[in-house]
Amino acid sequence: MKLHLITTFLLVFSFTFSFAQKDIKIEGTVIEEDTNIPLEYATVVVKTKADDKIITGGITDTKGKFEVEVPEGSYIVSVEYISYKTKSFPEQNFTQNTNLGTVNLALDVDTLNEVTVVAERTTVEIKLDKKVYNIGKDLTTAGGTVSDALNNVPSVTVDVEGAISLRGNENVRILINGKPSAMAGFGDSNVLSQLPAEAIERVEVITSPSARYDAEGTAGILNIILRQKETLGFNGSINLTAGNPDNVGLSATLNYRTENYNLFSNFGWRYFDAPRTSFSDVTYFDRIDEGQTITPEYRRIVEDQNVERLNRNYNANIGMEYFIDESSSITGSVFYRLGSDADTSLNSSERFNNNTIVEETLRKEKETEEDNSYQIALNYVKRFADDSDHKLTVDFQYENDSEEGFTNLNEDYLFSDQTNPEPFQKEQEFTTEDKKEFLFQADYVLPLGEDSRFEAGYRGNFENEITDYRLEQENLDNGNLEVNDDVSNIFDYDENVNAVYSQYGTKFGEFSFLLGLRLEHTQLKGSIASDFTDEALNADFDKNYLGLFPTVNLIYNINGTESDSEESITVGFNRRINRPRGWFINPFPSRSSRTSIFQGNPDLDPAYSSTFDLGYLKRWDKFTLTTSVYYQHETDSFERVEENTGLQTSDGIDIIRTIPINLSTNKRTGAELGFLYNPNKWLRLNSSFNFFQFDTEGEFNDVDYSAKNTSWFARFSSKISLPWQIDWQTNASYRGAVQDAQSDTDGVLSIDLALSKELKIKKNSLTVSANVRDLLNSRKRQSTTTTEFFERYSEFQWRQRQVSLSLIYRFNQQLNKRERSGRPGNGGDEDMEFEG
Repeated sequence: MKLHLITTFLLVFSFTFSFAQKDIKIEGTVIEEDTNIPLEYATVVVKTKADDKIITGGITDTKGKFEVEVPEGSYIVSVEYISYKTKSFPEQNFTQNTNLGTVNLALDVDTLNEVTVVAERTTVEIKLDKKVYNIGKDLTTAGGTVSDALNNVPSVTVDVEGAISLRGNENVRILINGKPSAMAGFGDSNVLSQLPAEAIERVEVITSPSARYDAEGTAGILNIILRQKETLGFNGSINLTAGNPDNVGLSATLNYRTENYNLFSNFGWRYFDAPRTSFSDVTYFDRIDEGQTITPEYRRIVEDQNVERLNRNYNANIGMEYFIDESSSITGSVFYRLGSDADTSLNSSERFNNNTIVEETLRKEKETEEDNSYQIALNYVKRFADDSDHKLTVDFQYENDSEEGFTNLNEDYLFSDQTNPEPFQKEQEFTTEDKKEFLFQADYVLPLGEDSRFEAGYRGNFENEITDYRLEQENLDNGNLEVNDDVSNIFDYDENVNAVYSQYGTKFGEFSFLLGLRLEHTQLKGSIASDFTDEALNADFDKNYLGLFPTVNLIYNINGTESDSEESITVGFNRRINRPRGWFINPFPSRSSRTSIFQGNPDLDPAYSSTFDLGYLKRWDKFTLTTSVYYQHETDSFERVEENTGLQTSDGIDIIRTIPINLSTNKRTGAELGFLYNPNKWLRLNSSFNFFQFDTEGEFNDVDYSAKNTSWFARFSSKISLPWQIDWQTNASYRGAVQDAQSDTDGVLSIDLALSKELKIKKNSLTVSANVRDLLNSRKRQSTTTTEFFERYSEFQWRQRQVSLSLIYRFNQQLNKRERSGRPGNGGDEDMEFEG
């Protein structure tokens, strides 16, 4: 590999001085042995035998062809390609044009293994506005999902319910390949648990987003870059997974690339029947209403719920990138997802007075949901004047998501101290959600000299969501199910965002900076159709917001580019917005149970945050250290609070309402530390630690919800290469206890183990992996919530310990083609990516 790099370097600066002699043309075609696939960018070297002096050289084109010119004379010609054995022709005297014919190169297994080891390592790169984690072979996520892979990225945590947090903040924006996408579920992170982890190439953790990105997400952005093979010919991988509790998955990534186009596709199917459990123990207090002391019907209620979840998910992504010419390309893709869920819940409820059980009921709930969504995307890239940095990019996306849900509720008495207790009403809920979203984006990049560039662009995002909710309840007089018009409603919600931005970046010496300004206009509009009227209910609203969002990102390379070790300091500032989503705004209550409801708040305003970030990176040969400190100030932060509605169920249980409000000013301070250490080829270690403190100030309905809390989370991973090409990986993570104004949540420990064996099948490979996620079965959320009306202890486990076996077959992936410097479509979203 070193010889190859030195040779390439010398070729760039070599000259031919034989002006008086006749030039001879030497040509030929380079292909891979056995497959006959042309090798693009193979290096051809012409040198003299006597003094081993390089005379000239060249590289092959997309068809593997090469052509070089030399003066008449005697030369040795050699052909090199990374991971392949060099082929040399004996010295011969060239006196006329010569065609060497077809040159077959064979794989160099030793070199290929060396390259594979490097590719397996997870590495981190520091950019002006982001940290880029190139995902290596993570055995614990083999056969897993994108959510599983994200949970192993430093600064990122995924809780027991699938909610994603960045530095402990759940208001994080999820992008796929730099854009909002149906693959990320229209903001519903649970969809990421349906996509295979094998699809991820890298994750960009963007805590100080540049002006190019939309301003949504006060915590920052997670940009998931999916794999797209650059290998010529047909190649791909197939992944089969089976596990217990029932978990079966099949996914495939197929790619076919020629000189003029690239066909790519991803397919996935997953079936799992994983139980979910929850437990709550609520003690109710006396309350004062208009000077009267009101004693609750039941002093204590204990609920134990078990849910069987039968989920089947299908997804497919098919696309083609067509190279119009050397400077432009167009890419089109279609993504489709079908989800079918069927949950059966049994909830046992015991009610106590004076520490004696007085009533026990069993609630049966059957819920089905069908989710149909698709996305159509077009991308056009035009590069100007053969300059890969001077370009225009235009994107268009249309997404459509349709969900239909049905819930049947039925509760019966198992025991009661009453002679003729009031029977429960049977209930049926019907919910239909239709979402449509259009995205249009244009970005123009203009280099200004060698080390500076200017960028400007526009993004329009237009979303409409219609939720049709109907509740039918049993008429106890005749047994018929009748529509409850006071609750049934149709909510029509629009979110339209228009944005323009510009930014300027430059580099002088070891110092680089990127300055940007984004202007966004947001319209949030909603209307409700319902027979229920309430003057206090702001059923129709139309709110408009105009905001400026500056960004400043700086990086200083301490050691300079010539140093053996890299060392850099980064500084970032950005202003962000958190817009309330449709579910948070819909004022009609959704019923998670008879005693607990969630009600949106149409009066919610967006929250705004300003964040300062100071980072440091030091990279040695085998050790990489990253650290940062940050401070965030957020205004109009909306939080969910629980309160007693003053209403009771037919059997006298208080109904508790959860409602989001613009509660507080939130100040968050934190620090994080991470390292990657590869002391030997057989041992790889990485770890991260994040410590943060938040301070909220606010009140609601004369109740002070101010709180100050300190928490932390840490993770550690080790990968050991054992004899017989067996790899062993251990991942451990711990999230510290968290407190807010009403709840204390205990810490959560999770440990994952995996073993992997890779088998070579000619030039293909088969990886067999066995893993255990949550070895101790300890990924449970345990919390205590205290208000003036009640105290509740609860436990929640979204997914139990999982044991899986995975087979991954990869074929024709050895020809990892280098980037085409002159062609579009491979650069991604570069943001003055001066590395640290």
